[in-house]
Amino acid sequence: MISTFPELLLPAGDMERLRFALSYGADAVYLGADRFGMRSSPKNFDLEQLAEAVQLTHAAGKKLYLTLNTVPTNAEARELPQFLTEIRDLGIDAFIVADIGVISMCKKYAPGIELHLSTQVGIMNYATANAAYEMGAKRVVLARELTLQEIAEIRENTPPELELEAFVHGAMCLSFSGRCLLSQYMAGRDGNRGECAQPCRWEYSLVEKRRSGHYYDIGENEDGAFILNADDLCAAPFLDLILAAGVTSLKIEGRAKSFYYVASLAAAYRRALDAVLADPYHYTCPEETLEELGKTSHRHYSPGFYFGKEHATQNTATSSYVRDWEVLAVVDSCENGIASCTQRGRFFLGNEVELLLPSGETCTFVPGWLKNEAGEEIQATPHSMMHFTMPVPHDVPPLSILRKRAEEIPAQA
Repeated sequence: MISTFPELLLPAGDMERLRFALSYGADAVYLGADRFGMRSSPKNFDLEQLAEAVQLTHAAGKKLYLTLNTVPTNAEARELPQFLTEIRDLGIDAFIVADIGVISMCKKYAPGIELHLSTQVGIMNYATANAAYEMGAKRVVLARELTLQEIAEIRENTPPELELEAFVHGAMCLSFSGRCLLSQYMAGRDGNRGECAQPCRWEYSLVEKRRSGHYYDIGENEDGAFILNADDLCAAPFLDLILAAGVTSLKIEGRAKSFYYVASLAAAYRRALDAVLADPYHYTCPEETLEELGKTSHRHYSPGFYFGKEHATQNTATSSYVRDWEVLAVVDSCENGIASCTQRGRFFLGNEVELLLPSGETCTFVPGWLKNEAGEEIQATPHSMMHFTMPVPHDVPPLSILRKRAEEIPAQA
C-alpha cells in the first residue's frame, strides 16, 4: 500500500544546494553541520548557517534532517552534549544517527527531535527495525542490500508508525551499508569522517612478489580492471514498486555532489513521484525523467539490489563519470524576456542551449545576443561567475539552469 504522503528527500551540501533542492521539488533535505556528520566538506553548515537553513526550509513548507551519523571518538562524545544543547531549539525536524551512545545523548539533550537511524546501522530485518522503534526511532534508513520483497516483509512486521526510508538514486558503496575501512587502511583517510579516498574506484593490476615492477592486467577489459567498482543506483523506472513495498521516504545520495546534480535529480524524481501518485497501479516512468537522468553526471546505472544481487552490477568497467552535459549559467532574474545570469561555464554566441526550470520543464533555443554587465554585446562568456544578460523565449523563474551538450563545438571562437 503506497503511503498517502511519500517523501522525496534530497541532499544539501551547502546553502546553494539547499536552495536548489527546495526549488526543484524536494519534500525534505538532509545536511550536515561542521561536526559529527559523515561528510568532511568545509561547506557544511555552521550554527548560524544551520539556523538559516532551518528557516529557509520551513518557510518552503519542507523538512530538514541533520546528520549525526559518525561513530564518535571519546573526545567527540564529550563534545556532543554541548553541541546538542546549542542546536536543539533551532527547529531541526530529525537527527540521522548511527551510534547507540549518540541515540542516548540525543534523547537526553534534545528530546523533542525525531530520531532516524542511518543506513550505517545496517537494518536488514524487521527484528532490528522493531528494536530501533523501541529505542525511540521514528524512522529507519534501510540497508541498501535489501530486495523489494525483504522491504515488504519488514513493513508487514513493524508498527505502521515507524517510517521506512530507502535510497533510490546515487553512488553505491562496495561495503555492506557503507561501513568500509578500505580508505582508512590504504590511504589513511577515514570514511566515517567523510574523508573516503574511494579506493574501490581505483584501477587494479596484479603483481608477482618476486617480479617487482612487472604488472599484469587482471583482464576485466581493455580499459583496465576495476574489480571493486560499483555502478550507480537508479530506481526511477520502478519507483512504484518501492512505494508499494512500504517505503515512506525516497532518498537520493550525494551531499558532496554539485548544485546541478541536486537540481536535476530533484526535478527528475519529482516528476516520477508525481506520476506514481497520479496513477499508482499503472505507472510508467515519464520519458522526461529518463531524459533528465541522462543529463546528470553519473556512472552506469543499475537497479541496485532491489531485484536481487544478480541484478546489481558491482564492477562497472571504469571509475569515470558520464558527463554529456555541462552547466553554463544560473538565472538570477528574468523580466520581459531578458534573463540576468551568473556564469558557471563558458559558451559562445550561436550555441544551442537548454534551460532547465525548477518545474522540471525544459526550453531549448539559440540566444540572439549576449551582453556583459556593462551592457556591451559579447561573443562568449569566458569569465568565471561573470554576470551577463540574454534573451529567452519566455520569462523563467530564478534558479533556472542554462546548459548545453558537452560535445558541442563552439559556433564562434
